[in-house]
Amino acid sequence: MSGSLKAIVLAAGKGTRLRTEGIDLPKALREAAGKPLLGYVLEELSFLAPEDITLVVGYEGDKVAAAFPNYPKVHQSPQLGTGHAVQCAEGAFKGFEGRILICYGDMPLLPRSAYEKIIADHTAQGNACTVMAGVTEEPLPFGRILRDEKGGFLRIVEDRDCTEEEKLIKELNAGVYVFESARLWRALTTLRPDNAQGEYYLTDAPLWLRKQGEKVGVSAACTAEEMLGVNDIHQLQQVEEIINRRREQK
Repeated sequence: MSGSLKAIVLAAGKGTRLRTEGIDLPKALREAAGKPLLGYVLEELSFLAPEDITLVVGYEGDKVAAAFPNYPKVHQSPQLGTGHAVQCAEGAFKGFEGRILICYGDMPLLPRSAYEKIIADHTAQGNACTVMAGVTEEPLPFGRILRDEKGGFLRIVEDRDCTEEEKLIKELNAGVYVFESARLWRALTTLRPDNAQGEYYLTDAPLWLRKQGEKVGVSAACTAEEMLGVNDIHQLQQVEEIINRRREQK
């Protein structure tokens, strides 16, 4: 899975809700079970060469760069949302016409097999964009994937914007995507910060592509556990417990 595939890992977060116990580190470098969160992600992406994985860094980006010196970096400042983070990486992909995997540096539980599945589904289905989904009965605070009357991708609704009916949807957006590069950069030019946070949301890109008649697919590539990210101390402890449990089971 090389050559026509590259990746962007979003790792610019400050991790404000993780800044306890006197620990002064960006979110990507907070440790779970003795290893930085970003380290787990990069290990699962090892089917790509380091030069094909671009890290988007932000808060204390010099620390992230020092910890992972073999990876290209771009800087996001100010931090204006996930769509803006990917926009910051465009210059690093000049002349590249393949597929781009976009994922997060604070999702240490997502296995290589999940990344490989979304890439395979994207390629097999001939999609312009593919969204990774996890199906669960748990009421997790993730965006819901809405389908049209034919079962195709319609749009993503963030958890806080869901109606009571939409909250019952079990197919959740994991936040991982594969895009055809030219379509990605075109879609990003259409993003607008028309939301309460004043941010550019990457979730708006698949919707725009669908409206242009492009094929957007959904890949049920992960479980509810695998899609867990780290935003606060409780989630960090939860992830650490899962990592330790997995190690014991090996």
